[in-house]
Amino acid sequence: MSDAAMAKEELFYTYAGYKEWELAPGERYELIDGVAYAMAAPNAYHQAILMELSRQTANYLHGKPCKVYPAPYDVRLFYEEDESDDTVVQPDITVVCDARKRGPEGCRGSPDLVVEIVSLSNTADEMERKFELYCRAGVREYWVVYPKTKSLHVHLFENSAITTRIYGTKDTVRVNSLPGLEIALEPVFAE
Repeated sequence: MSDAAMAKEELFYTYAGYKEWELAPGERYELIDGVAYAMAAPNAYHQAILMELSRQTANYLHGKPCKVYPAPYDVRLFYEEDESDDTVVQPDITVVCDARKRGPEGCRGSPDLVVEIVSLSNTADEMERKFELYCRAGVREYWVVYPKTKSLHVHLFENSAITTRIYGTKDTVRVNSLPGLEIALEPVFAE
C-alpha cells in the first residue's frame, strides 16, 4: 500500500472530503466510520459472478420500481444532506427500492439488498465489520458470496433478529426483500 493510501487510513473523513479525492484510474476506497479502506481490483471469476447475479436481478426488476446497481456505486448508509456522513461503501451489488434514496451520486441511506462477493484480498475482520455495519444501518438483506467454496450466505436483518441461511451451487434462492425473485445459483457459480 502506498504512503498516500496508508495516510488515508490514519485520518478521519466525511463524504464531503471523500468526493474530492483525486484517485488513479481503478483506485477505489470505502469509508467506514470515517476511516478509509483501499479496495483491490476483483478477479475475472468475481466479475463473472457479479454479472450473473446482476443479470438475474435486473431481468426480474425490469419495469419495477426497484433498481439494481453493480459496483462501483457509492452507498452513503447514514446519509446527511450537508455531506458530513462518514460512511460510504461500494457493495458489489446494491438494490434500492425507494426512489427517494437514489441520488445522482449513489444511494442515500440504507438499500434493500446488498451483495458482497468475497475476494482473496478480503479479510475476516473486514467481512465482520461490514456485517455489523449493514445490520446497524438497517439493510434488510445482506448476501455474502464465497467463490472459493461456491456458497452463498444470506443474512436477513428483521425486527432486531438476524437469520442466516447457507446455499450451494444446486440451490435456488428466494430473495426475501424482493418477493417473487428467485436466483438460480448454478449459473452464478459456473466457471
